[in-house]
Amino acid sequence: MELPFSAAADRNKEPILEVLKKVIRPEDRNLLEVGAGTGQHAVYLAPFFPRMEWTPTEVAENLPMLRERIQQSGIPNIKTPFRMVVGEDDFPIRTFDVILTINTFHIMSWKECKTFIKLIAGRLEEGGKVLIYGPFNYNGKFTTPSNEEFDKSLRERDPQSGIRNFEDVLAAMFKNGFEFVKDFEMPANNRMLLFRRLKFVRKK
Repeated sequence: MELPFSAAADRNKEPILEVLKKVIRPEDRNLLEVGAGTGQHAVYLAPFFPRMEWTPTEVAENLPMLRERIQQSGIPNIKTPFRMVVGEDDFPIRTFDVILTINTFHIMSWKECKTFIKLIAGRLEEGGKVLIYGPFNYNGKFTTPSNEEFDKSLRERDPQSGIRNFEDVLAAMFKNGFEFVKDFEMPANNRMLLFRRLKFVRKK
């Protein structure tokens, strides 16, 4: 099988690694990557954290390609990828120390983003971390003209997709029992948002 190659994933893998090195603790043992795409991030990043079990997920049509890349890599701490469609599937009935998602929030609908946040609230112990990578708007405004053009192209393809507002993500995370930790500046007008799970979740 000829495996696809994402130039964007290749460009941003090292900046993402630098953030993970700052965030992941020696005692962290389980990471769930939601929307692992081509698998390039998992294959590059997981070896830097050999004591941590890395579990990738993807939608059904991308799973064969993702599984093939993981199998070819032979990296022992990457688990077999499984199907995860936000809004249709639940996460595994287990807890994780870290949940990572890269370039998914502007692809999913806002309803799916909120569903994702509700789901992860039940899969993180107190102190567990969530890392959300991608472009975001601030105060309802695009940060660059290129992000505005990107948003337009996304919505032409799917009106439910598009760059999310940072403040909306913040509010949804707060509502589901997370605290905001840091907003990392990343290449190509992207950000990495870091949240931490609090002990108590407000009941719906």
